[in-house]
Amino acid sequence: MEVNWLDITTAALGLAYILFEYRASVWMWVVGAVMQLLGIVLYYQKGLYADCGMEFYYLAMTAYGFWRWTHLSATAQVATPPHRKEENGGGDITHIPLRLAALWTGIALVLWGLIWWLLTTFTDSTVPVADAFTTALSLVGIWALAQKYLEQWVVWIAVDVVTCWLYFQKDIPFKASLYGLYVLIAIAGYRRWRRLMVTECA
Repeated sequence: MEVNWLDITTAALGLAYILFEYRASVWMWVVGAVMQLLGIVLYYQKGLYADCGMEFYYLAMTAYGFWRWTHLSATAQVATPPHRKEENGGGDITHIPLRLAALWTGIALVLWGLIWWLLTTFTDSTVPVADAFTTALSLVGIWALAQKYLEQWVVWIAVDVVTCWLYFQKDIPFKASLYGLYVLIAIAGYRRWRRLMVTECA
């Protein structure tokens, strides 16, 4: 098996990314931008066209997320206890409103079908169903992350499970193993963010 240094590098960056996300740290967005730029090249090489295309959306949402978290952090610092300022930058963690949850679930289903059709019709993808599924959910997940909704972790758990399998199928073993680890960190991240919510409300 040939060593793919893009696979290894993006896997290392991905681990740093999710650890910063676990801590609700704004540095997550900086690491994410570098990871996404390298990911564009990697996914194109491996024929994961939906993942490749989505990295451009990720870059746009990364810029938005960085701006939103730093903007909210600036306004929230005055009311934030000193011991929580560094680890929970970017304003309060909240639940996604029910109406938005229903709306974005519908959007995710429509996107899944649309991307599936595009991959089947216009590319030589051998995994259009799974590639479209992870892409559609990720489009919703990063938006929820930028809004700092607790439920974004639930979305990423589903994405990570499927992506782990998909990347093993596509011979990207380092990233596949990373996504397996992501599942565990995402579960822990959900629990930690939920505790932070309780602290914020106290």
